[in-house]
Amino acid sequence: MAPPPSAQPAKITGIDNLRDPRLAKGMATTIEERQLLGIHGLLPARVKSQAEQISHCMRNIRRLSDPLDKYIYMMDLLERNERLFYKLLSENTEELMPVVYTPTVGEACQKYGYIYRKPQGLFITIKDKGHVIDVLRNWPRNDVKAICVTDGERILGLGDLGAQGMGIPVGKLALYTALADIPPYQTLPIVLDVGTNRDELREDEDYIGLRQKRATGPEYDEFIDEFMQAVVTLYGQDTLIQFEDFGKNNAFRLLEKYRDKYCTFNDDIQGTASVALAGILAALKASGRHLTDHTFLFQGAGQAAVGIALLIAMAMEKREGIPREEALKHIWLRDSRGLVVKNRPDGGISEPKEPFAHEHEPVTDLMEIIRDIKPTCIIGAAAIPNVFTPEVIKEMATLNERPIIFALSNPTSQAECTAEAAYTHSEGRAIFASGSPFPVFEGFGKTFEPGQGNNAYIFPGASLGVICAGIRHIHESVFLFAAEGLANLVTEEDLALGRMYPPLSKIKEISIKIATKVAEEAYKDGMASTYPEPEDKEAFIRSKLYNYEYDDQSPLPASYPWV
Repeated sequence: MAPPPSAQPAKITGIDNLRDPRLAKGMATTIEERQLLGIHGLLPARVKSQAEQISHCMRNIRRLSDPLDKYIYMMDLLERNERLFYKLLSENTEELMPVVYTPTVGEACQKYGYIYRKPQGLFITIKDKGHVIDVLRNWPRNDVKAICVTDGERILGLGDLGAQGMGIPVGKLALYTALADIPPYQTLPIVLDVGTNRDELREDEDYIGLRQKRATGPEYDEFIDEFMQAVVTLYGQDTLIQFEDFGKNNAFRLLEKYRDKYCTFNDDIQGTASVALAGILAALKASGRHLTDHTFLFQGAGQAAVGIALLIAMAMEKREGIPREEALKHIWLRDSRGLVVKNRPDGGISEPKEPFAHEHEPVTDLMEIIRDIKPTCIIGAAAIPNVFTPEVIKEMATLNERPIIFALSNPTSQAECTAEAAYTHSEGRAIFASGSPFPVFEGFGKTFEPGQGNNAYIFPGASLGVICAGIRHIHESVFLFAAEGLANLVTEEDLALGRMYPPLSKIKEISIKIATKVAEEAYKDGMASTYPEPEDKEAFIRSKLYNYEYDDQSPLPASYPWV
């Protein structure tokens, strides 16, 4: 007969409580715990509180000047003490999120071969085709609720980094926990290694992935199909699968292929769209205008730009009641061949761009396009640094009293312009937001705190709502609800500082509010599968959150008196 569950704690030894990052407390282990666990003497005499450990970690981080060194320190902490890592990141979000995610994670991915230490996720290669489920079974947990997966083809604005893109799903899922308290043991970072087309990576002696060109065509598609089927076979139909940093030729195609079959979304398309729309809705408050009063011009026509454009069109249709065809006329795209227009001689109008190909003469120059269509809002999402030149910004300021300028490309080195440039060349009138952080700017008699339109405002909360409600297919409206919820949390004080997003210090409560909104709408629309339906959705969600506090958990087996 199998022993009862209550006997299982005996399988965890004292040494496990030192070595297992999920259990470790380090020097916060009490004297009684050290003695009873048989590890007394293996730690110094000092017993620290968790708050003292946090203070110690922050002092160590602030001693480091190189952001990559800070990233390495944080990843080392995650491998040593999971609860301390998440408490540190959760309570110091504004300072540390740029370390564990953009912009520093970009450099970490570029140098992943140098800094790789221990496995933090699964590497499933194209050579494992036919055996993907066997590789997935090697993951030590079977209660996975959320997966973030990349094939490394388009890492941020840095291009094809192959298997070294692992830093992205690791960073994303760290934010799931730090910003929305999704339990880390329910998350799984995955790289699908199908090769890389960059010669310098394949020839690099420190490259960690397959040394071959990317698999494409039927072989690639069959591999992705097998992966998706293996996930639901092992973990269930409601397992959330977040696609991240896939190339433009695959991102839209895979989203359309899987969105009605699996619980999946593409953060580069839908998460970026949602956070951008939230910033635009906040900008409406600042400018006192409606969505339909605006003309939007996108610098870029890739997955991020098209995703944002489609969600803006949906918002116009749902919020302001105009037909979709009319909404599309307010939105223009510029790609590498110029303005996207019907019957363009140079071609290049792929299916995702077609709704935005309007009747117009072909134009290539950005300044000429701006003077011609007179946009009220320009949005950069093509990772072409400094394409919003001083002349572009000045022209936007000439055309508009409050020009909206969103430089959304990541990392900072790929931004279309800096906050300083946007404010300086618009004489302080620009409504600015960016994808990566920029410092406070003082000028024109004001202090500006530029808002960072980071997807982290959206994907942790939306994912938390999806997981808690048991949503099996994620409808596009989820991201409209999330954008509206985020925009509603922007205060007049934020707007006065030029900030189109709430402070990152409030992001955990923002995530819970977004999760609650997503869950409420899921039950209304019949998309939820968690039953019985909770009466108080927010209280139910809060009951599922991860607890990183030491004081609420003991490493000792439970004991109780006999009465």
